Amino acid sequence: MSRGNVQPLNVSLNVDLGELPDEPIELYRLATLANVACGGHAGDEASMRRACALALASGCRLAAHPSYPDRAGFGRTSMNLDELDDEALRTSLLAQCRALQAIATELGASVVALKPHGALYHDVRTDEARARVLVEVSRTVFGDIAFVGEDRGALYQLASSHYLVEGFADRAYDGDVLRPRGRPGAVLEDPKEAAKQARTLLRRSRYQTLCVHGDTPNAVEIARAVREVMREEGALQ
Repeated sequence: MSRGNVQPLNVSLNVDLGELPDEPIELYRLATLANVACGGHAGDEASMRRACALALASGCRLAAHPSYPDRAGFGRTSMNLDELDDEALRTSLLAQCRALQAIATELGASVVALKPHGALYHDVRTDEARARVLVEVSRTVFGDIAFVGEDRGALYQLASSHYLVEGFADRAYDGDVLRPRGRPGAVLEDPKEAAKQARTLLRRSRYQTLCVHGDTPNAVEIARAVREVMREEGALQ
């Protein structure tokens, strides 16, 4: 569906997965890109194996979803250099990415993208050193794959030729900036609100992928509603 002379982008629906026990299989069927937790903030060998197998069975592509090694805080708190220097971060990210790559290879799957999780996602926008660590680790383990993130900042500048600009269907924005999770209304739990947000994002014609978090309440209903909007807008990849 075109709107005047504006041609819509082909947009993937990415879902953060492998984070919770007994995740609904339906999320893998609705997603076109599954961001699989690699053991930093969540996940282990069993959950990665399950996620990769479900993605394969559902025709969904795989992305790595590494994070700070912070299971207690679900990877949502920044770790400064005193807590985790860049070499320690590199070691952790290498272990996370190699664990996922080994399982994907064993199952005959390919990892096609990498999306950092939580605080790391935001920190590689502002911290060039950490962004470089992430890029180096990704290229060491996966080769020349795409990165997923916002269209600004250090990671975007380092990897812009292999980059999927992301919008969030289940998160509120203040202008063009994500509202911090600690603020009221930061997470959109109503599928109708998420669908409205998805339509707004799609009509900006700047995003290559939209995200739904697998741990958001009503995630299946939200993903279903967002996917339907993407279909109506002629944007679903």
